Amino acid sequence: MRILVFGAGVLGSYLAHTLVRGGHEVTVLARGKRAEQLEKDGIVIRHYFQRRNTVDEVKVIHALQKEDSYDLIFVVMKYNDFPSVLSILADNQSTNIILVGNNADAHGMQDFLERNSLVSKNIAFGFQVSGGLREESGRIICIRGGGQMVLGSLSGEIPFKALLEEAFKKVKYKLAYHQDMDAWLKSHIVPIVALNSISYLYDGDLRRASKDKALLKKAVSVMDEGFQVLEKLNYTVTPASQVTLIRKHRQGVYYGLKLIHNLRFMKWVDGSFSEIKALYDSFEELKRQANLPTPHWDELQARSISKLEGFL
Repeated sequence: MRILVFGAGVLGSYLAHTLVRGGHEVTVLARGKRAEQLEKDGIVIRHYFQRRNTVDEVKVIHALQKEDSYDLIFVVMKYNDFPSVLSILADNQSTNIILVGNNADAHGMQDFLERNSLVSKNIAFGFQVSGGLREESGRIICIRGGGQMVLGSLSGEIPFKALLEEAFKKVKYKLAYHQDMDAWLKSHIVPIVALNSISYLYDGDLRRASKDKALLKKAVSVMDEGFQVLEKLNYTVTPASQVTLIRKHRQGVYYGLKLIHNLRFMKWVDGSFSEIKALYDSFEELKRQANLPTPHWDELQARSISKLEGFL
């Protein structure tokens, strides 16, 4: 199977590694220094929990041409980077596309591709459950318990589900399908912005952050307010256990946040704050529609964005 992984960061690199191990013809789209690293050394990954290293050779391209044809294209990037590649995807003749990552505007992106594509597109959305960092050398340190992706479409079953199953058939990688992927993605935004804001405000020093009782408790309230917004707009918060924990066991959630911020590898799970800002910005429209008071959310957002603007 011919597969393109569009994006060669931590998540894209791990996904490409998995697909190579599945016996497929995998191409990675990368640019600049990252492309040079992949062409010279391949995909080099240190699997943190498994305590092993892997190296995989892949074909590298610097741009996606209109005539390039792939059975599957996985677009793995930050939410704020998706808009820059939609026109490129629309111009290409490949039909099966999976947008992988945080996404507050799945419907908008699908609408763009459907309206502007030269050929009919089958579009799915996914989220790969893993994290890590890329070292200066290009080596990826990958944090994961096991390979997994949550997947879904915006209207019924994914039409190319059989191809997806075939792509991961020979590897230990779980595909978890969700019937309401848009709600899943919007639900995921809530804890993502809260936890990344904590890290950002402490410059990634999570041990110091774990001692800020007021901030951790505010994060719990922020998540509660975010879920209230989604519920008011009739989104099904997924998984529902998040809401139950926050509303019935707030103190337990606080201690849970305190604990995870003391785990050594958690600093490798944090995302780029430019992406978090874009997610905050997108959530503003949902807050406007819900017309609910969100004082804790608003305060954490203002505090975080103010710090970001101070560096610009």
